[in-house]
Amino acid sequence: MAQDGLSYRDAGVDIDAGNRLVDLIKPLVKATRRPGADADIGGFGGIFDLKAAGYSDPLLVAATDGVGTKLKIAIETGVHDTIGIDLVAMCVNDLVVQGAEPLFFLDYFATGRLTPEVGANIVAGIAHGCRESGCALVGGETAEMPGMYADGDYDLAGFAVGAVERHGLLPRPDVAPGDVILGLASAGVHSNGYSLVRRIVERSGLNWDEPAPFAPQTSLGKALLAPTRLYVKSCLSAIRSTGAVKALAHITGGGITENLPRVLPQGTLARIDLDNLIVPPVFRWLATAGNVAPEEMLRAFNCGVGMAVVVPAELEEKMADTFADGGESVVRLGVIEPGAGAPHVVYGGSADFGFPA
Repeated sequence: MAQDGLSYRDAGVDIDAGNRLVDLIKPLVKATRRPGADADIGGFGGIFDLKAAGYSDPLLVAATDGVGTKLKIAIETGVHDTIGIDLVAMCVNDLVVQGAEPLFFLDYFATGRLTPEVGANIVAGIAHGCRESGCALVGGETAEMPGMYADGDYDLAGFAVGAVERHGLLPRPDVAPGDVILGLASAGVHSNGYSLVRRIVERSGLNWDEPAPFAPQTSLGKALLAPTRLYVKSCLSAIRSTGAVKALAHITGGGITENLPRVLPQGTLARIDLDNLIVPPVFRWLATAGNVAPEEMLRAFNCGVGMAVVVPAELEEKMADTFADGGESVVRLGVIEPGAGAPHVVYGGSADFGFPA
């Protein structure tokens, strides 16, 4: 006896749902248009016109990243509207540290079963991050993959391209001992260290919908989903208006310990004064609830600093004011000193990782 014919939907892939998602996100994508890109979707590739963007001798800078296991919290809480901001931030913050202006962004969204409304919430966050960073969302890919992901699970990846005039590439070659390191405050845990965060929450016995011990006015899940701060506008403004930014370091996985040396020249070290570090309550709770040693905290998390800035010592006050005028909270992290061997970080003082009992 002949078997009934199978369809793609029978196999778990709903083309109509995919088309509905495209219809839902078209206005979101259109809102990210900028000079050089019209931000239309539906073609086979996105087009960007560098000449229309005003560049004469540009270098292209590309970055790709994801959100990591922070996605598990979004999935388990059903809060999907900010995780797209994280996706954009993790890419565009990596562009601006090289002096580059983000130009366009593409996303990859893979799921076991496509729910158009959930996908639209995610893309709304992506579009918001793009608008705040001045880059166009020119395309992406939605993959419905039953059997690869469970129903309700999804993964995200982002791809950003920026440009910088050749003479403006960072870090500059004149980073040297005597330069001052400023820190720009983070908005929380951002998008790194969430495998450890989730283990600490599990050990605490708290549920995602319970009040956050470090922010009792909101639930633990929503507090830990606070999106990664976007530093593009403030950093580009400081770079262009002062010409005094020598280097930037995006403080992600590895913390200050691993990320700051990436922009320092051989024969130097960064001496960081932890007494100046303002540790947000979320990190003090994580350290206490997880019994995490200070050196491990500094290597796993940003601990309150999402971006480090290297500036000439004589312009320290001016640059701190410039970033403050751009909406950033600024601290003096330390100085560049002569050092032996590969660039590294030396800590002095102590950071407050205690949390009230």
